[in-house]
Amino acid sequence: MHIAILLAVLAAAANAVASVLQRRAARAAPPEEAFRVGLIWDLLRRPLWLGGIGALIGGFLFQAAALTTGGLALVQPILVAELPFTMLLAGRVFRVRIESASWVAIGALTAGLGGFLAAASPEPGDRIPGVAGWAVSAGATAGAIACCVALALAAGGAPRAVLLGVAAGLGFAYTAVLMKRTTTLATGGLADLPRAWSLYAMVAAGLASLYLLQNALQSGPLVAVQPALTVTDPVASTAYGVALFGEDIRTGPWVVPELAGIALILYGSLLLSRSATLEGEAPFTPAEGRQATRRAPR
Repeated sequence: MHIAILLAVLAAAANAVASVLQRRAARAAPPEEAFRVGLIWDLLRRPLWLGGIGALIGGFLFQAAALTTGGLALVQPILVAELPFTMLLAGRVFRVRIESASWVAIGALTAGLGGFLAAASPEPGDRIPGVAGWAVSAGATAGAIACCVALALAAGGAPRAVLLGVAAGLGFAYTAVLMKRTTTLATGGLADLPRAWSLYAMVAAGLASLYLLQNALQSGPLVAVQPALTVTDPVASTAYGVALFGEDIRTGPWVVPELAGIALILYGSLLLSRSATLEGEAPFTPAEGRQATRRAPR
């Protein structure tokens, strides 16, 4: 369990680096490239974005390693730590001061996360979902993502970024579900892994979620995207772990401190979403975009 926790924290840190670097690159992309293949082509020419993808791959590998020894209900909530990591890094990258309210938010979020995990004491499940479980969960996830995207297309500005952040969070949560099944199969040997359908479904879901994330980061600042993404992913993943894999969290009187921990997490996330550190990222200018394009390899 301790190894799984350490690997999950490393995954959260790597994901934070990825978010900041990708936002730095994506905000320079022209608005008319939203939801077009040209957006990815434009980003591929930006070294910062490629660095963010490298960090994202690192986070993916840390997360996969964590899921080999821990369940979704343990590993995924720890990824909430990505939010304060992102804020701390954004403060350096965007050259803004971290105010005292942000430190209070970090403390609340950390205390909530620790309290929830201590009270819930999540245990890995030993159940493998059947065809019906996969069909229902995949359909429900796809439907929820489609609704978020449809609402985002009708909205603009920060609401669009938030809705796309939620959609990306749901996508990454289901990617983690598929990752859990794949890593479970891998513990029995790697020979049958290439024939596992979950491996290819995981890659497809991850790429689709990455595409949603790029559009979210292009649509608005980190202050809009990151809280929606960071909170949606672990909450949905924990629900998937309990419902699909039979993972166990304590109930009865323990529900009270669990709810208190969740409340602190939500409170800390809300405070961070209003952080001047993330709101203060320097606005993108056309000159910056031209310079970034000239620096990008062709």
